[in-house]
Order: sequence, then structure tokens, then C-alpha cells
Amino acid sequence: MNEAVKQTVPPLGTRAMAQPKPVPQPDGEYPAFLTRTAQVLRRERSLGGALKSDFHAQVIRRDALGIGFGRAAVLADLHGQMNACPDQQALSEDVLCSGNDLLGMLGAQRLLLRGHHRGPGPFGAPTGRPLIYREMSETYAKGNRISDIWVVRDTGAICAQLGLEPETQARRLLAAADPETAPFRPEIDAQGPYTGEGNENQWGKAFAELVMRVMDDEMQTIAAQYDDACQLDYPEGRCLHGPDEALNFWMGLRAAFPSARFTVQHCIGVEDPLMSPRAAIRWSLEGTHDGWGLFGAPSGAFVHVMGMSHAEFGPLGVRREWTLYDALAIWMQIARHRG
Repeated sequence: MNEAVKQTVPPLGTRAMAQPKPVPQPDGEYPAFLTRTAQVLRRERSLGGALKSDFHAQVIRRDALGIGFGRAAVLADLHGQMNACPDQQALSEDVLCSGNDLLGMLGAQRLLLRGHHRGPGPFGAPTGRPLIYREMSETYAKGNRISDIWVVRDTGAICAQLGLEPETQARRLLAAADPETAPFRPEIDAQGPYTGEGNENQWGKAFAELVMRVMDDEMQTIAAQYDDACQLDYPEGRCLHGPDEALNFWMGLRAAFPSARFTVQHCIGVEDPLMSPRAAIRWSLEGTHDGWGLFGAPSGAFVHVMGMSHAEFGPLGVRREWTLYDALAIWMQIARHRG
């Protein structure tokens, strides 16, 4: 473990993490800006006006299924969702921010999306079934103009609720995808205006270190750092409880990609009044699908996983965790390898 990192985070050897020193908080208006933007776009359907006022003309939008450029990429994604779920609502569960007015703001947002599958779209003919799933994103803006976006959507939950088999659905998406832009992987990424790695808050550093230890096969860290009654929200819409379930999830992910490299690319910690300390990390897992785990028999495919995790801390460690990856994006890469 990197000694420099160890010295900057609360100790992880005991269940109760050390109380960090207060740090300056970012502009409190930015979370409200992101929440309002989500409402205007998805509920009020004011697409044209919001796109021009809130998004830079050259905005870069990355999600696990691909990369797009300009306002047209944002609009295309919104049109696809709205056509499939005309009554979709976007409920902003939380926004964790870092930055300032001079350098710009990065907001890690967690949305709960709900509606009914009443229109055609990427998930086939309408079924009328209710849909509820999460989306996590990191959005950079300066002067309230968004220019860099990273998104992870729980497509596994969508497939489960619509009765779709993920590998079969991934093959359908792959057949229609542009291989130059989908699925997302580092070699097709483009450098946008945001080059930061988060803030120096100790809760963010502690959560990043915790997950890195777990993915470095120090699985015993979970029992030491998770509250016995912790609530866990994982891909495919699963809501679980307790350290054993956290262990099963992270072990299953690592088992599928035992030789893959895990990297924390961005980390934020925040301490807001009347709220528990919280943290948000964006991470990647990149390597060969050479093990049994969450994605079936080893395929030998080289896979890039874009993931995001949020955590809320209590006196006994992690009391809530939210982690997402896009299951279809992973299955698309496995399907491409299998031909």
C-alpha cells in the first residue's frame, strides 16, 4: 500500500474511523444547480432551453456504453430514455461536490429514475411495466455551464424488470453500436477541461483506500469497516444488508476479473451540516475476464469496467453504500470477444 496515501486517511484498523479535520466546503449552490437541471430536462421536458443554458456546446459525455460529443449527444440520450419511459421522473438522492467558482465545480450525483416502459427504445417494444433504477454521474461545470460528464446507469436493473437476458440484450446493442465510440474504453476517451482528481477530505481518502484494499484481496477489511446493519445498493437494483453481502458482491466482481487492475480515478469527501460524512469515488477495473464470478464462465475478453461508489459513514464505519457499474457494457465487451 502506498505509504503517502496511508498517512492522509483516517486509520482503517478499527471500526470507528477517526474524525477528520474540517475542510472548506464548495459553493452550496452547485448541488441545487444539478438537481434543477435534472428536473428541467427529465420532468419539465424543457430540453432546448436547458441544453443551451446549462451545457457547453462542446460538452463531452461519457457513459459505460460509449462516448459522445456536443449537446446532440446529451439530447440523444435523453430522447432515448424519454421515448421509452414518457412519464419518467428523476429524483436526486444526493450530490457531493468539490471545487470552487474559480476552478469550476465537480458534482457526484445519484439519481433514482422511475416511470413505465411505454415506448420503443433500446430495450425493445413497450411492455407497460414499471421501471425504477439508479443512475450515478460526475458532472463538471464552470460558470454553471456543464462541459464534462461521466455516467453509470444500472442497465442490469432495467433488464431484470423487463425480463431481458443481459447477454442477449448486449449482443443486440453491440450489433447497432459504432465500434469507434462504444462501449466506452480509455483508448477512445477525449481529454476535457476537467483534469482534477477530487478533494483532500479525509472521508473520501478513507473510502478510496477501503475499496482499494478490498480489491487488493484484503477482504477482511469489510468486516472491520462496515456497520453490522449497513444498507447496500448494488447493480441490478439489489438492496442488501450487512458486511457479508458487501463481501459477496466485491468478491464476485474481483473473482470475475482476478488479474484486472483496479484504479480509483476520482474521489470526493464531504461534511455537510445535519448530515453524516459522505464520500464518492469513480473507479475502473480493467483487464481480462479470466475468472468465474458475476459474469459467468471466463471468456478471455479484455474488459474495461467504469464504476462509481458512494458511501455514508456512521460511528461504526460504512452505514450505507451505493455502487454501480453498467452490466450491459461489460456483456457487450464479452460478446465482442466471443464474436
